Amino acid sequence: MLVFGHWGYPLVIFPTTMGRFYEAKDFRLIESISWFINNGVVKVYCPDSIDKDSWYAKHLHPSVRILNHTFYDRFLAEELVPAIQRECHVPKIAVGGCSFGGFQAANFSFRHPELVSHLYSMGAAFDIRSFMDGYYDDNVYFNNPPDYLPNSTNPALWQMSKIVLGTAEHDFCKGENYRLSGILGRKGIIHWLDDRPYGTHDWPVWRDMLPSYLSNL
Repeated sequence: MLVFGHWGYPLVIFPTTMGRFYEAKDFRLIESISWFINNGVVKVYCPDSIDKDSWYAKHLHPSVRILNHTFYDRFLAEELVPAIQRECHVPKIAVGGCSFGGFQAANFSFRHPELVSHLYSMGAAFDIRSFMDGYYDDNVYFNNPPDYLPNSTNPALWQMSKIVLGTAEHDFCKGENYRLSGILGRKGIIHWLDDRPYGTHDWPVWRDMLPSYLSNL
């Protein structure tokens, strides 16, 4: 994991598909929010992913893939986030990510809204059943937001300070963002569906999105 900043509100940024902990730095997402980091507005944590051992582990049975992800989720909820809470003296954290990292951020937020205050999802898709080759169990259900979110009654969902679903005119994940926005809307959960004109599914759009989101932190 890489950490950027000396102080500020904690923001965990998840990497894209099979990305590593240094991806946000290499693709200049960290550079795009350097003002917020240098001025102590946010402290950014970039953990590694285990996608190659979970969602994208085609050499494993789907039941093992999704089980491995649940171990990753437990690591986040029971080890990483509590450590960040202690370090930053906050009850909740902000999370964000681009593309598959946006799914990771959203799924973690909706599974553990008592731990998350702000969600910044950019260019994400949210239905992960295509990764399971037709397999379905409780672990799949509880990690697929379009399935479990409509039935969730966790009151912390309505207490999150900011939920942002960022997409763009030519983003191939645009439809998924509108679908998830509809689910949130029907539950009366306040959120912002940010559909940007002329943009696509790529880093330049996301580097433009994140600073504007943090300006309202």
